[in-house]
Amino acid sequence: MTPTLVHSHLPRAGARPRVDRCARARDWAEIQERMLVPLYEAVYARLDVGGGTRLLGLGCGSGLALLMAASRGASVTGVEPSAPERLALARGRLTSDASAGARPRGDTRLVEGTPGDAAAPDSPKYTLVTAFQPIGCVAGDSEGLSVLLESAAPLAERGAPVVLAGWGPPERCTTSSVLRVAAKLADPLRSTRSWRTACRDDLEEVAQYAGLKPDGSGRVACPFGYADMDSAVRGLLSTGLFDAAVGATDQVQVDKELTEALHPHQRRDGTVWMPNVFRYLIARVP
Repeated sequence: MTPTLVHSHLPRAGARPRVDRCARARDWAEIQERMLVPLYEAVYARLDVGGGTRLLGLGCGSGLALLMAASRGASVTGVEPSAPERLALARGRLTSDASAGARPRGDTRLVEGTPGDAAAPDSPKYTLVTAFQPIGCVAGDSEGLSVLLESAAPLAERGAPVVLAGWGPPERCTTSSVLRVAAKLADPLRSTRSWRTACRDDLEEVAQYAGLKPDGSGRVACPFGYADMDSAVRGLLSTGLFDAAVGATDQVQVDKELTEALHPHQRRDGTVWMPNVFRYLIARVP
């Protein structure tokens, strides 16, 4: 049965409908995750990811970045601390017997939990750590990342690169105007969940707080392109950035205002196109 975008309901007392996390995970894997492919490709090319790479992916989600690294010959381990629905999809992509014919080269391991849960006494240390979930969009969205990085650093070789990703300047990210809808609905009084402007040193501050040494950065164009308005709404909802807004209002209201915010970016053929720039930082394990 095809999941519907809008869940109609009558006003009533009691708890609000919960977000369908399984449907959101599928939308992330099928619609939204591919928007960051240029970022993954740029990082892997710059760091020459290949057969000798042992990669630890933090917040690996549904595993597209891991799949791309594994296709280059890398041995990959993915850690997902907070989205088991996405991790289940990653397992299907990377370890399913049904896809054995197209299984990428290299060892693959997926762990639900923290980097410490991925540690193994007899395993060699990782040569690359990635944290591709972009920060710099919502106030406080980097707090958990520093903790993950601190626990992951001892699992990597000395001098190993650690890659962090973040949103670029708002004037270079067309989607920023759309994401402000989430902040407005979730907290009209601008609480700690409100939209914030990405700062130039966000990534450096996170790396330094985790005891890592910044060692280069880059910018990558990652346009968000959708076949139609329905796909755009579902894709953006799948990021999780609108969950607080759904909880504060309801799904119908969020869908309505998100659709209105997307209309200026819809082209005559019905597609939705929003140019964006993302930034990545390469830091080193001391």
